[in-house]
Amino acid sequence: MEPVRVLIADDHTLFRHGIRALLASVTDIELVGEAATGEEAVAQAAALRPDVVLMDIKMPRMNGIEATRRVLAETDRVAVVVLTMLEDDDSVFAAMRAGARGYVVKGADEAEMLRVVRAVAAGEALFGPAIAERLMAFFAETGPVAKARAFPGLTERERDVLGLVARGHSNAEIADRLFLSPKTVRNHISSIFDKLQVTNRAQAIVRAREAGMGH
Repeated sequence: MEPVRVLIADDHTLFRHGIRALLASVTDIELVGEAATGEEAVAQAAALRPDVVLMDIKMPRMNGIEATRRVLAETDRVAVVVLTMLEDDDSVFAAMRAGARGYVVKGADEAEMLRVVRAVAAGEALFGPAIAERLMAFFAETGPVAKARAFPGLTERERDVLGLVARGHSNAEIADRLFLSPKTVRNHISSIFDKLQVTNRAQAIVRAREAGMGH
C-alpha cells in the first residue's frame, strides 16, 4: 500500500521538527510538506494533495479553523487533524464544524498522534478519549430533541444508521447490528450526508448529537 501522505501546518519550528522525526520513524506515513501559516497550509494542500493535514489552530495571518474550511472547500479527499495546546469545547466544535476529522492536543504521545493520522486517513473520525469525554458531557447538558422529530427527511433505516454513527460505531459494526451488507451501509451513509448537507462523519456526528441521537 502507498504511504499516507501528510502535510504539517504549524508556526512552531521545533514542533514541526518533532513531527518530521516521528513520521520518519514509520514506513506507512510520509511527510510531503510543511507550512508555517494558515495561508501556506491552504496553498500547499492545493499543490501537494496530501491525504492528511495536521493543522495547528493558532497560526499567524489565518488561524487553523479558517484554513481547515478553505482546505476542505478547495481540495477533495483530504482529512484534517487539528492540533492545539488547548482542550476547550469552543475549539473542538469549531474544528468539527469546519470539517476536521481529528483533534489532538500537542501533549499527546507519539502513539496517539500516529493512531489519529492512520484513522482519519482510513475515513474515520477520531478526537481522542479526553475530547470524546468533553463532547459527551456537552451533549448531555444540552438536552435531547425527540428522535422522531429529528431529520424528517431521513428514512427510518437511515435514522437507525445515523444513530449508530453518532454512537461511534464503524461501518462494519453497523452492518453487523442491522444485518446489512457493508455496501448498503455505505450507500445509506452517503444518502445521510446529502440530506444533512454535511461532508464527513464528524459533521454528521455533531448534527446527530445536537438532535439528541446517539446518547
